[in-house]
Order: sequence, then C-alpha cells, then structure tokens
Amino acid sequence: MSEYHPEMKQSNPKDLIGCGKIPMHLWPATATALGSLGLLDGMLKYGRSNFRETGIRASIYYDAASRHLNAWFEGEASDPDSGLPHLAHALACLAIIVDAEAAGKLNDDRQAPGGYRALINSLTPHVARLKAVHEDKSPTHYTIEGAQ
Repeated sequence: MSEYHPEMKQSNPKDLIGCGKIPMHLWPATATALGSLGLLDGMLKYGRSNFRETGIRASIYYDAASRHLNAWFEGEASDPDSGLPHLAHALACLAIIVDAEAAGKLNDDRQAPGGYRALINSLTPHVARLKAVHEDKSPTHYTIEGAQ
C-alpha cells in the first residue's frame, strides 16, 4: 500500500515538517464524541480524571470494556444504567487504559503470558481448511438483521 501524500506547497515548510507527525485527522471525530460521553458519565459518577490521580487496575477496565463490547455485539445498543451506547463506554475504558499507561498510573495486573500468539498462529490455518471442507454447503446464517 502506498503512503498518502497530499499535495504540498513547495513554499510552505510547515507541510514538510507536519506530514511526518502523527496524523491526528485519521481518528474519527465520531469516536471522540462517543468516548467523551462515556468519560462524562464516569466524571459525574467518580470525579474528573480520578484515574490519573488514583491509578487503575488493567483487569478492571479490560473487563468493563469487554462487557460493553459483548453486550453491543449481542445486539444491545445502550447500557441500561447510563442510557449511553455501549460503544461509548468501551471507548472510554480503552482511553483510560491508554492514558493510565502513558501517565505511569497503570497497575498492570494482566495475565502472565500464556502462549496466546503462538496458539492463534497455530490454529489460524484451520480456518481456510474448514472453509474448503464446507465450500459446497449453503447454511442459513442468523444475524441481528435476520436470516442471511
């Protein structure tokens, strides 16, 4: 994939410097808006930036993000407690983990490494094999939109 190079004015040296920096314009403003609502809910419940002062346990925010993502994936759009989209809470959880790690406030209680990457790499070839085994089948697939 080729790198994106917008037209640059040769007379503007800022273009040459700026194009080598983090492309902040690539992060969707929609994600910022949703995550901000999740953070607002937390601010009103726990206090603004409390996680920066007290620190966080990685497992607590991983669990919360997972619960919100799982609920969303199961078709539940909004959190029953806050009324906000589950994705707003998941984005807020991830932002807090990133921020706590950057600030040195992350209590890193993640699992000890257990061979996840090696297992995934060893299992992935089964995907293509199983697809080939069942290529003549046409089962009905059910999604939130109904039968496919």
